[in-house]
Amino acid sequence: MSARDFLDKIEPYFTKGGKLERYYGLYEMVDTFIYTPAEVTRGTTHVRDGNDLKRTMTFVVIATFFCILMAMFNTGYQANHAMEVMGLESATNWRSVIMDFFGYNPMNPISNFVHGALFYLPIYIVTLAVGGVWEVLFATVRGHEVNEGFLVSSMLYSLILPPDIPLWQVALGISFGIVIGKEVFGGTGKNFLNPALTGRAFLFFAYPASMSGDAVWVGVDGYTAATPLGLAAAGGLDAVYDKGYGWFQTFFGFMPGSIGETSTLAILIGAAFLLYTRIASYRIMGGVLIGMIATSIVFNVIGSDTNPMFALPWYWHFTLGGFAFGMVYMATDPVSAAMTNTGRWVFGALIGMMVILIRVVNPAFPEGMMLSILFANMFAPIIDYFVVQANIRRRIKRHA
Repeated sequence: MSARDFLDKIEPYFTKGGKLERYYGLYEMVDTFIYTPAEVTRGTTHVRDGNDLKRTMTFVVIATFFCILMAMFNTGYQANHAMEVMGLESATNWRSVIMDFFGYNPMNPISNFVHGALFYLPIYIVTLAVGGVWEVLFATVRGHEVNEGFLVSSMLYSLILPPDIPLWQVALGISFGIVIGKEVFGGTGKNFLNPALTGRAFLFFAYPASMSGDAVWVGVDGYTAATPLGLAAAGGLDAVYDKGYGWFQTFFGFMPGSIGETSTLAILIGAAFLLYTRIASYRIMGGVLIGMIATSIVFNVIGSDTNPMFALPWYWHFTLGGFAFGMVYMATDPVSAAMTNTGRWVFGALIGMMVILIRVVNPAFPEGMMLSILFANMFAPIIDYFVVQANIRRRIKRHA
């Protein structure tokens, strides 16, 4: 039975008046993700953006494909490598039921993919299930359909978590992100904060031990491994090189970190797709990159005898931590970002400047990308306001 035949068979249960009418929106979401609908949205689907909702959300999900592949491979590789270093012959958890068959060889791509999938898929399934319940609940109360927006939020949220995070915290974080970050403001298109980042920020401040430190980036109990960004914050590039990390290794993504944020190459492939389809704004990406490069150079020139982060070049900032992922997938959110062309440049530059300020001036918190984007989200309406007012004044002078 093909996917089309299956959807046709279950459609009577989900259509208006069917036995499962409350899940009609979920059915439509799956149907339109697989097949092109006969009609697309013509009006504004977001309060502050006019892209067709189905096209936008579907393309963003597709753009994460290589990030997901690399997330599973690298997560499994890091776990298998850690087990090899520790001399472990089998996992001490439920994953051993499957992994004992494939083995734990870090040089075996299949073993790496399967082991990584056993970390990533439970996180994504819990995210999808718990977040889907909240979406259906709010849709039922408000009398509207579930839309494709949650597909993107769930995908991005699952990719910015450490592999060793407890699943109950995954459920708690996505609940906070969906309810507090989006639904209380009216749902998709009306939120001023990115829901995925809101959920992760909640987990970071509520359960810092599960979201930071050296013990959360590799899914093997008792194994600690700092991220290259954490190493740079503590001892500069010398500490990074001493652990065997080169720039190309961080570019390709073979390092500990959040599940889907490690591979800059995979992220850039997704960026090229989003820019080609005009889903993401090149102005925002360009602004983030320019702001980061300019601020990094300023700190390089100033220098410091006590803080090694002052000397970290911009091209290392580009591949370390969640900078590239945040620049491509989070900062370009059409709802929570600035909407004017000039405002997008300013919005992006603000993020790029702030992430370097946080990383360099406050090395105790070496990441910075998450807080920078959320901070810029709050200022996006103000940025657009001043841009619009400047345009009005310019036109008044022109026609005076």
